[in-house]
Amino acid sequence: MKSIFIVDDDEDIRLIIQYMLEREGYQVTSAKDGKHAQELMSSMEKPDLALFDVMMPYMDGFELLGYARNESEWDDTPIIMLTAKSQESDIVRALDNGASDYVVKPFKPNELLARIRRQLH
Repeated sequence: MKSIFIVDDDEDIRLIIQYMLEREGYQVTSAKDGKHAQELMSSMEKPDLALFDVMMPYMDGFELLGYARNESEWDDTPIIMLTAKSQESDIVRALDNGASDYVVKPFKPNELLARIRRQLH
């Protein structure tokens, strides 16, 4: 069973994504913000893929992406940024700093699932 780590400060979105992924057979772990995610990342088993929101309190998704890419265990984990920030500069920044993909909210569930499947194969 493939595992996915979701980091989003919006509980409703986190629960919707978790429900959607679990229905597809994925094992899901989640964190409510970047700081909580960083704490979990130091002790959890590395997931097969991660979804990071960009706009979060304490540590934003760009900082969390940088942290993940500097951790040897996480440096090859596919990370999809999932955010309402649709500026080209934000997309370029994420991809240049190691994001595997970038999905703008509101997202289409089937498109997100297809992007996840693509990263996991």
